[in-house]
Amino acid sequence: MMHIRPATPADAQAIFALHCVTFPDDSEARLVEALVAEGDALVSLVAELGGEIVGHVMFSRMAVTGDGRDMKAAGLAPVSTNPAHQERGIAAALIEQGLDDLRGHGMEISFVLGNPEYYARFGYSAEDAARFVSAYACPAFMVQMLDAAHPLPVSGTADYAPAFARLEV
Repeated sequence: MMHIRPATPADAQAIFALHCVTFPDDSEARLVEALVAEGDALVSLVAELGGEIVGHVMFSRMAVTGDGRDMKAAGLAPVSTNPAHQERGIAAALIEQGLDDLRGHGMEISFVLGNPEYYARFGYSAEDAARFVSAYACPAFMVQMLDAAHPLPVSGTADYAPAFARLEV
């Protein structure tokens, strides 16, 4: 049975290795390390099967303004599942738990860069993200409001944590 829990410092090596087998190079693994080292990691969760870490998701701090006010914001990246365990809903469970945790921490808004068809199922919208000026603006840039008490801003800006600007892919 799969178990999702907060990542701990003791998981760092396993998380690094997981991202290295999931992605073509170690860029995502190094991104996770940088986000943690720089204090920008907000939610980091692992999925375990039989005591082995088979999935990881991280949400990190973002600098976001909406309609002229600072917003409590998080970016989803990266998310990975060991290729031997894909197509079992592990990434989806991690993302859903992470979004719930963000809401519990009072986060208002979340962004992601990824496949619009995949991330739309979690409430992300590329159309809504077009309201935000960002260096990452493109068809894969998506947003969702986490706090139903606040409407989606008419306009704003969205910047990921500094580690993303140093990401080499």
